[in-house]
Amino acid sequence: MIDLHSHILAGIDDGARSLTDSLQLIEGSIDSGVCKILATPHIHLGTFDNDLSSIQQAFTQLTSAVQENPSINISLAYAAEVRICPEIMMLANTQQLPFMGKWHGKDLLLLEFPHSHIPPGSEKLVDWLIAQNILPMIAHPERNRGVWESSGLLLPFKERDCLFQVTAASIIGDFGERSKKIAWDLLRNNDASIVASDMHNMKRRPSKMKEAFLAVSDELGENIAKQLFVTTPNLIFESNPTIWTSQASS
Repeated sequence: MIDLHSHILAGIDDGARSLTDSLQLIEGSIDSGVCKILATPHIHLGTFDNDLSSIQQAFTQLTSAVQENPSINISLAYAAEVRICPEIMMLANTQQLPFMGKWHGKDLLLLEFPHSHIPPGSEKLVDWLIAQNILPMIAHPERNRGVWESSGLLLPFKERDCLFQVTAASIIGDFGERSKKIAWDLLRNNDASIVASDMHNMKRRPSKMKEAFLAVSDELGENIAKQLFVTTPNLIFESNPTIWTSQASS
């Protein structure tokens, strides 16, 4: 499996606190059947003020730590989970947005809404991004409280061909019944583009990719599960220019 949403870079957001935490998350992912991981730390201005420089530095530290553990077989790359805000336009214009990869010729951006709602005017910002050849993938829409009340709030983004990332833990109910229901609605309606872990730590937010893969396979069939967990994520991962592979897996 390929995991395109994770917080494994140490000390730069609310994910891994140390390189030890990072390595534990990676090893736990490998045990679940994951072979490629995209690090997507938060860019949330005023809360997690990351940029390309801080992300690149943390990624270099992580790959060095992985290389010192020759038993770890993994491919890594980085992007970011970017909270929607007007400043995204400045980041795009100054080429400071880390992209997941390419999708149908467009740069793919992991875009996060606030958990409480979808801000008014979000569609206009998405229109602007698309005009700049940037296509959003909406992160964990099933966990948005506004979407809990009205799943129709996602329709404008579906109409704009945005991708949707469902969280593995939502599928198995770890984020509650409302998130689980929306996750399964997205899956059954073929609106989910990929499933990813959004893992933060081993205690409360580990990777649940294996459990989610089995649940989707049982309910919708193994072919659909492979599309969501392997085929589509791999196309995106392999288009990312920052891929690093440990010597043990090369």
